[in-house]
Amino acid sequence: MSRVGRKPIPIPKGVKIEINGNEIQVAGTKGNLISKKPDSISVAVEGNEIILKRSSEEKRDKALHGLWRALVANMVHGVSEGYQKKLEIVGVGYKAEVKGKGIQLALGFSHPIFFVPPQGINVATPTPTSIMIQGIDKHLVGLVAAKIRSFRPPEPYKGKGVKYEGEYIRRKAGKTAASAGSK
Repeated sequence: MSRVGRKPIPIPKGVKIEINGNEIQVAGTKGNLISKKPDSISVAVEGNEIILKRSSEEKRDKALHGLWRALVANMVHGVSEGYQKKLEIVGVGYKAEVKGKGIQLALGFSHPIFFVPPQGINVATPTPTSIMIQGIDKHLVGLVAAKIRSFRPPEPYKGKGVKYEGEYIRRKAGKTAASAGSK
């Protein structure tokens, strides 16, 4: 049984929590996040901690208890410190550059790909072969990183494509030039 939901969430300095019915609003130095919780979960601020409780011992309520504890903890972390994901581009001629509010990717197609991130997400290219995605919403940062990666996922033969920083690509051996038995 998971005990994630019972663990209190510490509130860092500069973070304010407001609970209005089913709406939780978390405000910090980086921005504001709002989320609507289910009726079976109750949220209370006690001192410098947020405590979540469930209304019953049903399986669904236990699952929602742990889920919402993690979601609220992610909101608190996001508005105080923020989230970032890094992508690496591997391949000859593959590159990325910021143009206006979006990012232009050259990934071996006959045309460049122009991607405009949603509001609240910052995309930067420290080098032409790396992309940094930053924001306060963990879900949105991961979604944007997955979308950019989906334009050219890494292939298993040469490893060319867009991959997460530190991602291991399992390589396959290529075809042999000519086998000895076939003539």
